[in-house]
Amino acid sequence: MTQLDPTLVTQARTMSGEVPFDIKQIFFSRTDKRGAIMAANGLFQRISGFEWEELINAPHKIMRHPDMPKAVFHLMWEMLKAEKVVGAYVKNRTKDGRHYWVYVVAAPTNDGYISVRIKPTSPLLESVKTLYADVCAAEAKGMKPPEAAEVLLAGLKALGYDSYAVFQGHALASEVNERTRRLDLVQEHISKRFQMMAEAIHEVQRETAEMTVVFNAIRTVPMNMRILASRLENAGGPISAISVNYGSMLDEMATWVRTFVEGPESTFARIRGAILQGQFLAFLWELQREAIQKFGQQTGNQSEAVDITAENTRLAEQAAHYKREAASALHIVEVEATRLSRSVLDMKRYVTGLSSTRMMCKIESATLTGSGESLVGIVDQLDACQDEIETRLARIVELNTVIQSNTTMLRALA
Repeated sequence: MTQLDPTLVTQARTMSGEVPFDIKQIFFSRTDKRGAIMAANGLFQRISGFEWEELINAPHKIMRHPDMPKAVFHLMWEMLKAEKVVGAYVKNRTKDGRHYWVYVVAAPTNDGYISVRIKPTSPLLESVKTLYADVCAAEAKGMKPPEAAEVLLAGLKALGYDSYAVFQGHALASEVNERTRRLDLVQEHISKRFQMMAEAIHEVQRETAEMTVVFNAIRTVPMNMRILASRLENAGGPISAISVNYGSMLDEMATWVRTFVEGPESTFARIRGAILQGQFLAFLWELQREAIQKFGQQTGNQSEAVDITAENTRLAEQAAHYKREAASALHIVEVEATRLSRSVLDMKRYVTGLSSTRMMCKIESATLTGSGESLVGIVDQLDACQDEIETRLARIVELNTVIQSNTTMLRALA
């Protein structure tokens, strides 16, 4: 039998299951503003199972698989219409009823959208499949896409991603890194530097969260000091004054942590957002460059349906644009890292104030008899907590240095 055997053609149309393709392959397609397919590479056409004349000018949703939540496409379109780049795990349906998974990154252009797709291979895909099934179940009960999108975002938050931007940045990094590892490729310097910064800011978040735990642990100290002072009557005056000072400093330190880490306009949110945006765009730039290199390598009649030279030019222009955008994100990182350094100095001044309070407590405990032992216990607690706060502040300084050194290296590479 040959490839033209009608038996094989019929068999291909009735097959079910997943369409295999190699991890090193990259899909490319371009649509207009309505989502109609204007161009694609040969891989896209072959895996889809459609002929070129069936693809060009057809709506991209002809490949939409029923297992895909409408909420995902709702979020994607909302971001694209806002002129933002968006990434997502997508399960596509082929013409013969089979399917394949991709991680797609779509980006707006002047007259439509360009997207590149890679084969997802990181462990994150399995978590996403479970979440998608939950969202599909909600939609099956009548939930509209905007409401289902909130269910999706809540599910991502339960997985540790407090926004879709954070999730898509982590997902693209996970997929590109796993792909790089499996293909034994050398990671690009730009994405590598951004990744080191992303890991560092994640650690800053963890250190800050642990510092909050310490603050919560010593919130009862001022109250215990006041209870002790009331028992000492007149002799407890100095301890009562110390408790007031100590409580005030704790409030100021807790406010510092909240201001630093909470809310979309916090220092942490701005620096993390800029790092993740830069990392995302750096990975996109890499994939677009690779897509350019591979565009003309596929066989078939794509040259008759698609102007390869024109599409490569579009991709090259967009890749250059996102490389520049990554550099703009880098500038924000530099500004916010400097702000973080100043902010940590403020926190260190609060810690110095705690040291003074702790010393006064030690002096008072030495003048007391009997009840001094209770104050010694409080002092010991202050010692342990302050040591931990100082250790975590030092670690934040160290991590911020990692961020700043990598911004310097990236400036040298620009």
